[in-house]
Amino acid sequence: MRTLDIIELVIARGRPLVAQEISSGLGIPVSSLSYLLSTLVARGYLRRDGRRYAPGPGLERLQVRDHAFSLVDMVAPLARTLRVQLNETSSFFVRKGWELEALVTETSDHALRYAVPPGAHNGLHGFAAGKALMAAMSDDELDRYFRETERTAFTDATVTEEELLRAQVEEVRRTGIARTQEEYTAGIVGLGRAVIVDGVPVGAFSVAYPIVRHDPELEARIVDLLVKTAGLIERG
Repeated sequence: MRTLDIIELVIARGRPLVAQEISSGLGIPVSSLSYLLSTLVARGYLRRDGRRYAPGPGLERLQVRDHAFSLVDMVAPLARTLRVQLNETSSFFVRKGWELEALVTETSDHALRYAVPPGAHNGLHGFAAGKALMAAMSDDELDRYFRETERTAFTDATVTEEELLRAQVEEVRRTGIARTQEEYTAGIVGLGRAVIVDGVPVGAFSVAYPIVRHDPELEARIVDLLVKTAGLIERG
């Protein structure tokens, strides 16, 4: 699985990567990664130019033009890696109008876990990824969102009031991280980070987990991984 993740990441990124980028993106220790990269180079699946790795001649039959790679191709291995690193449900969401769609989701294997149905559509306001994407809107678009939406209270903790949501949006804009606590599902905490490419929000990564496992150390680790993971796409 790790070997396939390396190949998928290098191909989807569309540019040569140094080992540290691959290590950070996939959560593979550099000591283990060195052996995998050497094997892939020896077999021709990757080629090495100095410190950088690119697709090798052994992948020619599998390679397609850059524009044929979908957003799913790019984010799926990263969502999978978030789940592997954290063993918490990790997803990538996109905005469809004023709703949120789960494009990719990887479910934790804990007995007590949160599951996101792929393709599910729900209001932006109840999800960490949704709040992250709200924060990425222009002020004019955000004004239109509040004019055109009726925001459902999914739980007793759901924030639906415009004033409170605007305050949350400003906090996300300041920190880059969106947070929810039991706003869509009782007992579930969510953290989200929007992905901005060339000034355009293309979606948001999120991690959701039971509140009983929540503590400052876990939150800090998730925030760090969300920022690094989003950065792999944003840097192009």
